[in-house]
Amino acid sequence: MGIEQLKTIEQRLLWLSHWMIHHANHIRPKVDGIKVGGHQASSASMVSIMTALYFSALRPEDRVAVKPHASPVFHAIQYLMGNQTREKMENFRGFGGVQSYPSRTKDIDDVDFSTGSVGLGVAITSFASLVQDYISAKSWSPDRPLGRMIALVGDAELDEGNVYEALQEGWKNDLRNCWWIIDYNRQSLDGIVREGLFDRVEKTFDAFGWDVVRVKYGALQRAAFAEPGGARLQGWIDACSNQDYSALTFMGGAVWRQRLMDDLGDQGDVTALIDRRSDAELADLMENLGGNCTQTMAEAFAAIDHDRPTCFLAYTVKGWGTPIAGHKDNHGGLMNKAQMREWQAHMGVPEGDEWEPFATVPDIQTLKDFLAQVPFFSEGTRRYSDARIDVPRIALQPGGEISTQMAFGKVLDDLSKGDSRLAERIVTTSPDVTGTTNLGPWVNRRKLFARHAMADAFIENRIPSTAKWEFTPEGQHIELGIAEMNLFLLLGAAGLSHSLFGRRLIPIGTVYDPFVCRGLDALNYACYQDARFMIVGTPSGATLAPEGGAHQSVGTPLIGMSQDGLAAFEPAFADELAVIMEWAFDYLQREGEGDPDERTWLRDETGGSVYMRLSTNPIEQPVKRADEDFRQGAIDGAYWMRKPGPNCEVVIAYQGVVAPQAIKAAGLLAGNRRDAGVLAVTSADRLNAGWTAAQRARSRGNAAAVSHIERLMEGLPRHCRLITVIDGHPATLAWLGSVAGHQTIPLGVEHFGQTGTIGDLYRHFGIDAASIIEKVNGLTAGRRI
Repeated sequence: MGIEQLKTIEQRLLWLSHWMIHHANHIRPKVDGIKVGGHQASSASMVSIMTALYFSALRPEDRVAVKPHASPVFHAIQYLMGNQTREKMENFRGFGGVQSYPSRTKDIDDVDFSTGSVGLGVAITSFASLVQDYISAKSWSPDRPLGRMIALVGDAELDEGNVYEALQEGWKNDLRNCWWIIDYNRQSLDGIVREGLFDRVEKTFDAFGWDVVRVKYGALQRAAFAEPGGARLQGWIDACSNQDYSALTFMGGAVWRQRLMDDLGDQGDVTALIDRRSDAELADLMENLGGNCTQTMAEAFAAIDHDRPTCFLAYTVKGWGTPIAGHKDNHGGLMNKAQMREWQAHMGVPEGDEWEPFATVPDIQTLKDFLAQVPFFSEGTRRYSDARIDVPRIALQPGGEISTQMAFGKVLDDLSKGDSRLAERIVTTSPDVTGTTNLGPWVNRRKLFARHAMADAFIENRIPSTAKWEFTPEGQHIELGIAEMNLFLLLGAAGLSHSLFGRRLIPIGTVYDPFVCRGLDALNYACYQDARFMIVGTPSGATLAPEGGAHQSVGTPLIGMSQDGLAAFEPAFADELAVIMEWAFDYLQREGEGDPDERTWLRDETGGSVYMRLSTNPIEQPVKRADEDFRQGAIDGAYWMRKPGPNCEVVIAYQGVVAPQAIKAAGLLAGNRRDAGVLAVTSADRLNAGWTAAQRARSRGNAAAVSHIERLMEGLPRHCRLITVIDGHPATLAWLGSVAGHQTIPLGVEHFGQTGTIGDLYRHFGIDAASIIEKVNGLTAGRRI
């Protein structure tokens, strides 16, 4: 195990992580005078745990989500191993420097999971383990050993509800190969953790089938407990409150001695045990909790010889080993310059060698030889890749009426009947709304995933049912409970499968559109990691009329526009949906450069995830359309359904299911207003992104930069009025008037709805054809209709 080498590494990491933070706050010139921060105390409490984990326990196939506030220790580890640069370390929390919290996309070192949004980095490890099992069960699985998905957890993170939602989902899916290592330093941002909390925490983990390993005492303490009087000392430690232990730690060895003698009295053996130690040695003993003892943590990790989910409760001192250890304000506090000078002398780091990775190491070559043999780093980079998957042509030409939700189900059903590689790699998931979001036909053919086959009792007993729910390792649908946070965490994990596990998945999730907001933090988290997935929000808007206001999404189109890494679409017709899905399956796999396409000014080569907002309302479909303007326009964000003439007075621009209302209103306008046009918007998101990008390019001297929406609107006369309409917030399309300076009348939904028919609610919100005509009559010049 190399305990001496581990201890040397621990001290190096303690120094480097704290020096990096100190340099950023007290040495690097400040431009704005604002504190940079960096969580020295939180890093200190994790340093022994991370030393034992990275340099003793981990294997190359393991994956780690690092506690956000331990980011400096993580970067110090990578710096020691040559995977991080001094330049970026010196620029910690600066532009282009190492990130405040580990980031897959913004840090150059080997980050497995981005963290920062508290609790989500914890929970994603359980879903990554599920994804690993899913891939392992398939015939196309890579021949690699299964890794452990590990989260380093701050005890305060256990206040987050999504952690417990993930525990329940893990139990349902027979979770394995998952470790959560809890830094139980008993201090949070605003105070001390409530007494007795971890009795409840242990019971919670036990209830969901986890093994719980309590790592409370370090090697020094265990040795002291074996001495005469040691049992009395152990009893005192166990009975001491969190607040008292923290305060005594901050005050030091002399105060420890006084308090122990006051509480225990002169009792012979225990007094002798205390007297045998100097003040400094007594402080070392009392602060030698299990989580601050590299040897103890390494032994605890090595003792696990099974794949059951395991929770390590590692008792630590916040700020361990530093002058601010134990102080209740140390979460956001930093060592000042005087404290750092004294601590630097204590650590034995010569002035001028602060950034030297091996400063203070007596035998550098021996340590380098040890590092060269550390298993976790032995295979170099652990970022895998997988080849792009060809996308077959997807076409839908249903006659009559059909909803976009039904068309989506038909696309997947058609794929499920074939043997394409794309169909093989699709994995669908849904939070208890599989049937009602039209995934049923896909699931019936492709089955549900479970590590062990489970028969459907209805099938066995020949009971008629549209849902043939057979669980099998070959299954391609993962059924979740109704926690939407879990949906987006699973999509995030599955959307990183090519990088984490070397096999590309095409994850598709469905959710009721209003409940996208329930999982919004996890959606943002998944996009921040550059995970690749398709999320389908359906049914959407006031069109979900009988369900009432709480089930009628209003702001989700704006979420789609504002969310980085997510291309948002809202097709109205089945043929648009087919074109968009074909494009999206390829877009999910792109990892090119970020140079904008001069046709659209969108960075489509970089790829990303896709959000589609669909509806259950069947509408009449247009005649077959095969022209390239339609196909490319549907992808780029808009096309002319009815192209305006040179004297156009009114253009109606719509997005989504209100298409029939817009088209009907345009027909009524035809005999009274000249050259009326109808603009079919499939993606306000992509139109807006291309427009703003083209403006940036023009401001930098490229006068030829013109976006797709600018080309569409360039022929409209200045007197033309725009009427925009959407079953969603009107701001989604209201900006269109700014493209070429046209007066705009935005229609949409701004308030909670109520139950009723679709017609009732369209009239109530003013998004039906009659309301569109009313706006034209009342707010534009010309003949009344």
